[in-house]
Amino acid sequence: MGKKRIVILGAGYGGVHSAKLLHKKFKKDDEIEVTLIDKNSYHTLLTDLHEVAGNRIEKHGVQINLEKIFGKKKVNVVTDKIDDIDFKTQKLISNTKEYEYDYLILGSGAEPAFFGVDGAEEHSFTIWSYDQAMKIKKHIYETFQNASTETDEAKRRKMLTFVVAGAGFTGVETIGEIAEWKKKLSRQFNINEKEVSLKLVEGLPKILPILEDSLIAKAEKRLNKLGVEVFTQSMIIKVTPDSVELKDGQIFNTNTLIWTAGVQGSSFAANLGLTLGKRGRIQTNEYMQSVDYRNVYVIGDNSYFEEESRPTPQIVEAALQTAETAVENIESDIKGNDLKGFKSNFHGFMVSIGSRYAVARLGNIKLSGFFAMFMKHMVNVHYLFGVGGFNVVWSYIMHQFFTIKENRSIVGGHFSYRSPNFWMVPLRLFVGFKWVTEGLNKLPDILEDPSNIFLIPPSPLAATTGASTVAEEGAQAAEWGDALPVPGFIEDIMEWFMNIFFYTDDGDFTILASVFQTGMVIAEIVVGGLLILGLFTAIASIVSVIMGIMIWTSGMAPYEMLWYLVAGIALIGGAGRTFGLDYYVMPILKKWWMKTPFARRNYFYID
Repeated sequence: MGKKRIVILGAGYGGVHSAKLLHKKFKKDDEIEVTLIDKNSYHTLLTDLHEVAGNRIEKHGVQINLEKIFGKKKVNVVTDKIDDIDFKTQKLISNTKEYEYDYLILGSGAEPAFFGVDGAEEHSFTIWSYDQAMKIKKHIYETFQNASTETDEAKRRKMLTFVVAGAGFTGVETIGEIAEWKKKLSRQFNINEKEVSLKLVEGLPKILPILEDSLIAKAEKRLNKLGVEVFTQSMIIKVTPDSVELKDGQIFNTNTLIWTAGVQGSSFAANLGLTLGKRGRIQTNEYMQSVDYRNVYVIGDNSYFEEESRPTPQIVEAALQTAETAVENIESDIKGNDLKGFKSNFHGFMVSIGSRYAVARLGNIKLSGFFAMFMKHMVNVHYLFGVGGFNVVWSYIMHQFFTIKENRSIVGGHFSYRSPNFWMVPLRLFVGFKWVTEGLNKLPDILEDPSNIFLIPPSPLAATTGASTVAEEGAQAAEWGDALPVPGFIEDIMEWFMNIFFYTDDGDFTILASVFQTGMVIAEIVVGGLLILGLFTAIASIVSVIMGIMIWTSGMAPYEMLWYLVAGIALIGGAGRTFGLDYYVMPILKKWWMKTPFARRNYFYID
């Protein structure tokens, strides 16, 4: 067969998905070489850029390093800017190098469409890259800052007027983020919030036209609640540095227009000389092949293919599904199998309006408010787990819930408030001391006779055995009458468990019971010692909670055990990094762990 070179151009949603799928299919085939080329060294979560523009999350929340994604995968990651493609010689050409291919997957993304509106491209902001989102964020902040010292009322009003053109998903999400951020900016710069004017302008009769009218109505209601004016059937015909003019004659005096009114295929892809469909998108057949070259596959926003007379939408799911079709057909072509036509299967649409509200349609289910926002997060987590596993999901959760600013998450700021770990040191030492004391008090009895069982209640069958005599002597940690109550169904489960492992048919204790008791006493001393030393504190705290639960379910736990349970949960957060050995040990272990093949291959680490 000879070695086959598969090159993917573009590390967007479709490009990254293609590379991951190709790795899975050909990771054991040395005759297949997969290369992913992008001008950036990171994958950008384009659908979350509005959160950066609205100052909800930082850049680490929308950028994933490609080496992190493909560090232990059979994918060569190349950071380079491709200037041209020679389809006849099958080469991608940059300023310094050429890349040969046998199969090419083209996924260079989209860019804003300005529809020939006078001044729109020159005098508006767009939000199709991280840099553009940061530019919007900086501009809004500086505009509020400058407006706070502007004494000319007309200039001040113009500065505090923000217009978003286009009421699709991106436009609605962007204006929603700005509407939330304006509250903080108004307080910070002592500006009356009523002076801030937010306008969402849409040329069609309604916003979010892909959704049902009931969801559109809820979205409009939420926008109005946030102080956003919605203008539908309002075509923008002219843009200047100081104004936006509508077809009906209205003029908005503003220094800020954010253009989200439409997208088209990237100009790079449109100028490659391939047959085009509409809006600069490359015409493909049902197999996602360019109609000009069988070995050139086009995915995502670059691809133009009509299903039932409707083009595939420029959304993330379409990018992923066209990538799957392209990869399946490349594999089929290599193996000499029949190609498979594209068949879309879109699961729904979701749009957030600020950080706490969303509207969504998932199949036939319509959601709004908290549950729609929750599902939006779950969909993001599902996608991110496929991209970067535990590592990226953990990062997403931290950015969205634990380091969030101004309570801007569906759970408010309840998870984001933090206290210095040094306040936990006394509690850590106290719990550690209690466990060590408990263990040392029991240790002499264990050393004297491991078969002397006092941590496990005797079997009901053992009315006349030595075991019941031991129990009556009061060697256990708590008297039976003073133990924490245990629900009946748990008692039944524990009785069944102990009858299998700890009691003989005669009601005597088994050898396993002696081993378990010895292990528990040793564990109490070890866990207590680790907590005192502040070493592996999180693990010791988790074990502390588990031991407390085990003692409680056995019916042996005194009310004092509640301290162990509650304090153990409080200490899981890492109190050992303050005046503990974890301060020195954990960075060393983390550095070692992140270099292991297992951690890198399975993304099982935290940055």
